[in-house]
This record gives sequence, structure tokens and C-alpha cells, in this order.
Amino acid sequence: MRHVWSAAALVLALGAAQVVAAEPVDIEQRIDRLLGQMTLDEKVGQLNQLSGKEFTGPATDKVRSMETEIRNGRVGSMLNIKGVADTRRLQALALQSRLKIPLLFGLDVIHGYQTVFPVPLGESASWDLEAIEESARIAAREAAASGIHWTFAPMVDVGRDPRWGRVMEGAGEDSYLGTRIAAARVRGFQGRQLGGVESVMATAKHFATYGAAIAGRDYNAVDMSDHLLHETYLPPFKAALDAGAATFMNAFNTLNGIPATGHEGLQRDILKGAWGFKGFVVSDWGSVREMVVHGYAKDLPDAAAKALVAGSDMDMESNAYASSLAAQVKAGTVPVALVDDAVRRVLRKKFELGLFDDPYRFSDPARERAALSDPRHRQAARRIAARSIVLLKNEKGALPLRRGLGTIAVIGPLADARRDLEGGWIVKSDAANLASLVDAVREQAGPGTRVSYAPGCDVACRDTAGFKAALEAAAKADAVVLAVGESWDMSGEAKSRADIGLPGRQGELFEALRAIGKTPVVVMMAGRPMIFENVAEQADAILYAWFPGSEGGRAIADVLFGAVNPSAKLPMSFPRSMGQLPISYQQYETGRPVRDLKNIVYKSAYIDAPNTPRYAFGHGLSYTKFAYSDLRLSAASMTPSGKLTLSFTLANTGPMAGAEVVQLYLRDPVASVVRPVKELKGFQRIELQPGQQRTVSFTIERDTLAFFNRKLEWTAEAGQFELMVGSASDDIRLRQTIVLDAP
Repeated sequence: MRHVWSAAALVLALGAAQVVAAEPVDIEQRIDRLLGQMTLDEKVGQLNQLSGKEFTGPATDKVRSMETEIRNGRVGSMLNIKGVADTRRLQALALQSRLKIPLLFGLDVIHGYQTVFPVPLGESASWDLEAIEESARIAAREAAASGIHWTFAPMVDVGRDPRWGRVMEGAGEDSYLGTRIAAARVRGFQGRQLGGVESVMATAKHFATYGAAIAGRDYNAVDMSDHLLHETYLPPFKAALDAGAATFMNAFNTLNGIPATGHEGLQRDILKGAWGFKGFVVSDWGSVREMVVHGYAKDLPDAAAKALVAGSDMDMESNAYASSLAAQVKAGTVPVALVDDAVRRVLRKKFELGLFDDPYRFSDPARERAALSDPRHRQAARRIAARSIVLLKNEKGALPLRRGLGTIAVIGPLADARRDLEGGWIVKSDAANLASLVDAVREQAGPGTRVSYAPGCDVACRDTAGFKAALEAAAKADAVVLAVGESWDMSGEAKSRADIGLPGRQGELFEALRAIGKTPVVVMMAGRPMIFENVAEQADAILYAWFPGSEGGRAIADVLFGAVNPSAKLPMSFPRSMGQLPISYQQYETGRPVRDLKNIVYKSAYIDAPNTPRYAFGHGLSYTKFAYSDLRLSAASMTPSGKLTLSFTLANTGPMAGAEVVQLYLRDPVASVVRPVKELKGFQRIELQPGQQRTVSFTIERDTLAFFNRKLEWTAEAGQFELMVGSASDDIRLRQTIVLDAP
């Protein structure tokens, strides 16, 4: 129902920090009336976002200038401000402006605020949507209590080249898995609807194709067909939008020669046009200004005009809109209607958050204290971290470790790491209060077990001076755990690596342990897939822990000793060599495919290396065994408007309770556009006790079989389709063919 306020009540509502006792007014009416009062400079101000890091230091001339801009209504949003005290102080400045329009406070809350969860790629390895949503909800609760309205997450870029450091922030190589995780993270951050004081606005980023940077080099150009764009790189963004994502962030890269920030086809035609997005688009840091460096805009005013016209609503830290957009409007270069549309989108979110009724509603000292001291958050971090750890290999009964061993040696540059457990993109390090892997092993090994420690070398591992002490400790031990991998600052933004092998001489430390007759259980920490062929070949057991967060040390120990049975699966393929990159299980069929790995002559294959990944997408072992059987279909064919059910029996045939992530794949062997040899179309995480079995079902409908044809129409073509069920993309247990009837 639509209501109308009196003019007097409306003025109070727009101009005061307190709730006004009056009938509610439709938000669009309130926006209309507020826009009617705004000058052009005030409108542009709402599209201007500034970083507030300087406000945590002394009152410099720059700080005083920014304060003046806020008081004059020329700033719509601040980023990098956190905590009740600072957000309240800056909000008070905004309420001194003529129209008293509140500020939006944004922050990169990527995988936790105070409680740090595994990096997003690690969380994605859990394939546990409820856990992923829970971690985002806890992060939102902590951030919102500290005055934050808005997080610049989730990153939903598909990433198939682990040289690109920002694969750490995403959900991996698969578009379907990415869509499910994007929606879960949006739901976690935003809750049921905007305005809840324990939620924050989500941002789907980076729109679009940032993850396809040439050569895996951050910020690099992207060259891509429209078909690949729509089929692989856009679906996670559409899923985020459908889940209600309040904002989108555009990308640093060019797409086929056009900077994403100035790409009208992406932002106006697809996002705001075909998809009907009602939120607003924020630029990435300085990306409006960078269009000048790209050579797409001649100067900052030209960049401002091109970005706004293309659909980039808010300028993050370029000062392009603030310095020149009003002049571009007055010159007729930018229609004022486009400015009004951008301002309307920003104001709508401020109204939906309830900031016009109470600008301080997200800055509550009591709620901040409660949220940041809730012990349930660390408990969740430990549980989710354990579910993210992938058991890559386990032979000769190496894991789980027996309690009651005489001596366990914990060796390696990351054995006593704390800051590295947190990974990159955290709000504030709390390393002093974290348990390292050595600490956690001591906690869980039992009173009769002695735990020794020697690093061997630091993460860079440039020399072998520390190897002697490590080897001496290992020689006396009944079991050896070797912790190797990247430091926290080797993955993330601007952390592209041309060599993603183990840093320095870490691999030699493993070889040295083998040389004295000790084959260690290997624990790897990283923000990306790495290459470690010697370790993969010779180790008996390998756990891939990613950067597991605040409770990561204890979570790793939980898995090592079997308190938690690992269930994680890889969200990215692990290459054997750099020459395989980029790599994905979802390859397109060629005219000369490799059907037999022993016969690769005149085939699409490398002649000097294996043609399979070291560990395939979806791979991940357990301490128990699962059997797949009795595949059945509710029907052998279906009409375009119909559906059918695929069912099978999953049984736990091993000695421990465990969870299996069952995966459904599809192959369309004949189509008007060549299809991938395999596509993920569904998954379920099933928990079973020893000896227990369960019927697992998937529903197959038109959209399961559909794809974008050569005209970029979403369609399903009549014919045969192969359905495959398995434990990984290269471990298919059951197959069946179905038919889609002609319309």
C-alpha cells in the first residue's frame, strides 16, 4: 500500500537523525522529493566514494579537506572506516550537510570481520552451501555491529589460471558451482532483506571477466567470445543478482578492448537492461581514472563522462565524478537524467537500510561488544575450516594419526605459523590469539606424546641451514608432519606468480626427510592450487588446508587425528606443470580428442607431459569409503516442459562416519554449438554412518539440459544426453543416457 506524508513530516524525515512519528511513505516517493531538493553538486556528491584510512591518524590537511567535503554533502560513501566510534563521528559530519543525507560505510569484509574464516576458495572446497552462508552471516553480524553497511564481497569471478592470485577470493573454475556459492554468500551477508541490523549489503564483483586475465597476470586484458562470456563468466553474477545482491562492482580489466568500467554493453545493456538490476554499480578502486591510462579516455573529465554514461554509478577513489561530472553535465556531454538515475539507485539503498530514519542504527556499542565477543563465532570458524580441508592423498594408513604415539615431529616453515593461517584480505590480524599447527597438535596428541618442532627454513626457504635441526627432530619421531606452502601475502590481489611451485627450497626439505627414511604427512597451506609433483608422487598423505582462518590450526589437527573426517572437494583443478595452464575439467571437445592416453599421436595433447591434471576438479578423499549403485531413472525421456528424476544408492562401506559430496555431470554429445565434454549440473553433501546407505536423487529438467546457442539464446535441443554421477570429475561411478523429445 502506498502512503503520503505531510510536507512538514517529510522535511523532518529527510533532515533529522531521529525517527519521525508519521505514516510511512513509499521509498520511491521519498527519493523523488529528495531529488527535487538537490543541487547538481549534491547529486554528484552521492556518487563520490572516498577512502577514510587517513581518519585513523592525525588531523592532516587532507583529513580536514575531506571533513569539509562531507559537511558540504559532496561525499556519498566512505570505505575503510570501521568501528562504532569512527563511523558515528563521520556520520555526524554528514548530518551537518544541508540535506543531511547519511553516509554509506563500505569495507572489504572478504572472509570474516574479526573472526577469520578460510579464504573463499578454501570455503568453496567444502561444497557446503549452508556453511558458506553461515560464515558470511557471522561476518555480516560482526561488521554491521561495528557501523559497516556494505561489504565488497562476494567475488564471483570464475578463475581457471592459478597464477592469478585472486583465485583465492573466488569459488574456483566452475560456473555452476560458482552460481550456487555466489547465491549462498549473498544470502549470508544480506539476510532476508536489507535493513536488518545484523546484515550488510553485498557486492557482486568484478563485473565482468576479471578472472580471465591473460597469462594469469592481475589487471591484465581479457579477450573473450560472447559465447564464453554468457556461458561461463556471467552466470555467477546473474545468480548473485537473483539472490538479491544490492550492488555490483565493475572490474579493472578491459573486455575485448573496452574497460569494464566504461563498458555500456555490460553495465547498461546486460546488467541494468536485460537483467533488470535495480541496485547500483560502484567502480573498483580508481578504475574510472585508470581508463585514461588504458588509453580509452583522454583525461579525467572524459573518463568521468564515459563511466557514468556506461552505467558506473559510484566512483571509488578516482575523484573523477567529484571533480568534473557536474561540468560534463552542464556541457551537455552527460545527460542529467543519467545522473539522476545513478543518484536514485544510491539513495534507494540508503532508504532500504533505514539510514534516513536512524543514521546510527548500525553503530551500536552494546551490539558491537556482543558480536565481537560471541564464542560461537570461533566455534563455527573451526568447524567450517575443517570442512574446507581437502585430503588429496592417503596411502599406507598414514592418516589419521594415532593418539598415543611416543613422539610427533612437526616440521616446516608453516608449522608454527599464525599470521599465515589468516590469509590475505583480512580486516585486522589477531595472530597473537591464534593456535598454530604445532600448538594444536600438542593440544590433541595426548599427555603421553611428546611433540617436537623445527621449522627447517622460513617460507622463502632460500637456504638449507635449518635443515639439520629439522632432520634431527624427525629422526627421533614416530610420525612426522611437514607444513609447507605459501605465506599469506603470496596470494591475493596483485599477487600473480609465474611459478606456483613450492617456494624456494621447501621441496628439498621434503626430499631430505625422505632420504633419512621419514615420509612425512604433508600439510599444505596456500591461497591457490600449487604444483608439487615430487611431493605428490612420494608422500603417503597430503592435506590441502588453504589459508584456514582463526581456528585453522585446530581444524587441521582435528583432521590429522580423525576427530573430523575430511569431506572437502577441489573447486579447481591442480596442474602437474605450468605448461598446462590455464586448466579446467570443462574442456570443449576437439576433432582430435585424446581417448586413449597411450595413443596421443596427432591428437590434441602434449607429447612431453601427462595430459591429465595432478588432482582433478571435484577430487577429495575421506577416511571412509563410499559405494555408488543402482542408478535408476523415473523415465527414459522427457518433454521440454517436463522433468524426470535420477536416483541412486550411496552407501558408507568403510569404518567411520563421513560425508560424501556426490556430483552430477552432463554431456551433450551433439548440439548446434560444440558442448563441453563434461559439465557439473548438481551436487549434494550426504552424511552417512558406517554401513548406512541412502537414496540420492537429482531432478532433471529443461534448464539442466539447456545452453546458449549461437544466437546467445538460452535453449535446450532435442536429442540424447549422458548423465554421469561420481565422486569427482575424473571419478565417475554411474552413467545413463536420457532423451529430450522434440517440442
